[in-house]
Amino acid sequence: MTIDVSISRLHTLLNPKLLLTDPVHMKIYRGVHQLPAGGRALTIGNFDGVHRGHQAMLALLNNEARHRGVPSCVMTFEPHPRDYFAALHRKPELAPARIATLRDKLLELARCGVDECVVLPFNARLAGQPADSFIDDTLLADMDVRYVLVGDDFRFGKGRVGDYAMLDAAGEAQGFDVARMQSYEVHGLRVSSSAVREALTEGRMSSVAALLGRPYSISGHVVHGRKLGRELGASEPGKGDGFRTLNLRFSHWKPAASGIFAVHVHGLHPDPKAPPLIGVANLGVRPSLDPTDVNGGRVLLETHCLDWPADMAAQWPLVNGHREAYGKIIRVDLLHKLHDERKYDSLDALTSGIAKDCADARAWFASSAFAATQTHTQTRRQTTRDRIQS
Repeated sequence: MTIDVSISRLHTLLNPKLLLTDPVHMKIYRGVHQLPAGGRALTIGNFDGVHRGHQAMLALLNNEARHRGVPSCVMTFEPHPRDYFAALHRKPELAPARIATLRDKLLELARCGVDECVVLPFNARLAGQPADSFIDDTLLADMDVRYVLVGDDFRFGKGRVGDYAMLDAAGEAQGFDVARMQSYEVHGLRVSSSAVREALTEGRMSSVAALLGRPYSISGHVVHGRKLGRELGASEPGKGDGFRTLNLRFSHWKPAASGIFAVHVHGLHPDPKAPPLIGVANLGVRPSLDPTDVNGGRVLLETHCLDWPADMAAQWPLVNGHREAYGKIIRVDLLHKLHDERKYDSLDALTSGIAKDCADARAWFASSAFAATQTHTQTRRQTTRDRIQS
């Protein structure tokens, strides 16, 4: 199956300040057998988060591809190989916390100017493929690689016996170039997916933004929830619609981040030039709700916008006499962590807790800390843009 992702089409919907301003298309293949004939420049990895180290690698890949007159291609895996082995050995604790959904990873790869992405299902067949067979059958016969770029800790094949030296020797013998990129550092610190996961787990969102080169965000379609938020706080002055939320599913059971956050919401307003809305969001499993929750057991990002412009919903579809955002694609930037998820003993306690979270989020947005975050974010975006377009 081939999917064509148009970044220009998603420009104003998902990210008003894209790293690339020209229309970019990335073709996505589920497996290698539908790839078009012809050579390609390839890099291989999980690319969870597409952090600044990944971005530097992709910039180099694109440059090498242009020099050779071939498309740039990323090979990635779903599920994550460690997810597969954790399930195989029934040890869920071995699975890594997930930074990004597959959707968000693919969007970030496309924003970095990649021409093709191959998503390989990591299964028993791939896990058991010998390293030399992976080179001969997958890289050469199926993909016709002309250039392969890997990280300094790259391993492949059954038992992880394949490494850079093996790949380089094969390139020398069979006529394709192999390169290795060393670790990428920011202020002397190695940028890695592990570092991003650690910062997300600890709620250090400014550190996360520094490692990613952008605010940490989650995007997707707005889905139906239990609609409990409309009832909570509905009797408060000015709260006729309660604490209604926009719900996004995080399609992995173990997100690297969780808790309550001050957020920016993009993609709701019909005017693409409108500024993002401020809000407060809960990422997690909602411990205060019972199993009858329509999304019970699923990780959900529930976002309550603190201010709703009067004209915003004018173009939303009517559902039961109300303008609703269900089905819209939005992006939520998690800017500042307020606290971990809490279990409340009653709906009244939950209502009071949400009200306090809203007040704390408003206070943070009014603070100098938020202003500093915006200044640093713009600087990082410009640095990343320069690196990708070089």
